[in-house]
Amino acid sequence: MPQALEVDAAVVGTGQAAPSLAVALARRGEKVALIEGGLVGGSCVNAGCTPTKTLRKSARVAHLARNAAQFGVDVGKIEVDFAAAMRRMQERVDGARGDLERWIAGEPNITLLRAWGAFTGGKQGAFELMAGDRPVRAKRVYLNTGTRALIPPIPGIDSVQALDNVGLLQLRSRPAHLVVIGGSYIGLEMGQIFRRLGSEVTVIETGPRIASREDADVSEAIAAFLREEGVELLAGKPVDRVEPSAAGVVVHVGAARVEGSHLLVATGRLPNTERLNLPAVGVETDERGFVPTDGKLQTNVPGIWALGDINKRGAFTHTSYQDHQIVLANHDGGSRTADGRVPTYAMFTDPPLGRVGMSETEARKSGRPMLMVNWPMKNVSRAREEGETAGLIKLLVDAQDERIAGATVLGLNGDEVIQVLSNFMATGASYRVLEQALPIHPTVSEFLPFVLGKLQPLK
Repeated sequence: MPQALEVDAAVVGTGQAAPSLAVALARRGEKVALIEGGLVGGSCVNAGCTPTKTLRKSARVAHLARNAAQFGVDVGKIEVDFAAAMRRMQERVDGARGDLERWIAGEPNITLLRAWGAFTGGKQGAFELMAGDRPVRAKRVYLNTGTRALIPPIPGIDSVQALDNVGLLQLRSRPAHLVVIGGSYIGLEMGQIFRRLGSEVTVIETGPRIASREDADVSEAIAAFLREEGVELLAGKPVDRVEPSAAGVVVHVGAARVEGSHLLVATGRLPNTERLNLPAVGVETDERGFVPTDGKLQTNVPGIWALGDINKRGAFTHTSYQDHQIVLANHDGGSRTADGRVPTYAMFTDPPLGRVGMSETEARKSGRPMLMVNWPMKNVSRAREEGETAGLIKLLVDAQDERIAGATVLGLNGDEVIQVLSNFMATGASYRVLEQALPIHPTVSEFLPFVLGKLQPLK
């Protein structure tokens, strides 16, 4: 057996928290083992944000070209070169991963071990791991192993080629008809992208409506623009079974029979913790394998931290990245915590959805006196000028302390506009400060002060 690698810190997984954490520790003079059994960069770089947003751009260009005539531009017949769009996506992924690997390689205090990591125990104040066949002894361990797609036990699912988000992005021939099981963020984003790239698309949601985490009116607005583009939506009935067909696959949903060439399953995520052998060191998990932590992201075992998706404190790239900042701040004598972190995220349909804090549904359940305004995007001048009027702006304010409690921006630049509100919420200031601010015309954000002036008690 090779000699054990002795380090100050072992970082297992290379999601969005890990590389920056490893580099920061290395630049403090610590010896770091960075352990990765898959592709460096985790889901975001390889099968999430980077490829999907790159592909989204190709899909958006195709959509704009098809609708160019309404802007006085004649572009003739539109043809999508699916393989070229996928090549562009892959080039961006390979470039991003290559940049990350070169950054890590430039740090002399980091040893990158390309193998799956697992605990074997702990002796004399150090944790023992195996990275493939290489023993590692570390004073501290940071887990950032992320999640993978959950494939539910649907009858017949093993008889067909059920793609997850990773497999979908490996396609180089355009699906004739993509059937998506799961009407949440991944399913809706990819459904719209593939529809714009030329596939027929059917999205099946077993819950009562798509995007069920959102308010009903938001869900309805999303459904409206997807249907307008030709995405078929089925919601409210369970998937009874799946079976192969001559075309590819048949999904039985109640009395409906949906036949397609390809099947994407986007029904949730599972934590990548089963390979870590956490019982060897006593790290506790919940019934699904997620790792609970305190606000400083420490597990129940002193010296072991869990960052990113596996700690259930936000399954997003931005929460994972902030996790590493919280850990570093506390190592440096600070007192940052993830407790009380206001949830904020975006769904990158087109138009995108930006969300921060409470939804209207959550505000009503809270029992707190609230103010609310719901402003249609069609009444925002910039949206009318761009010809992109789908969506709404919904703002919630605590009537007692006058702080913004939540916001929804579905529409043109919603993913950017929401950050104005999330950053403002971080100040803890009264909404009146933003209401009296000087905006820039013509923008979507300029309507925030105006819309705040329309607040009414939530009844």
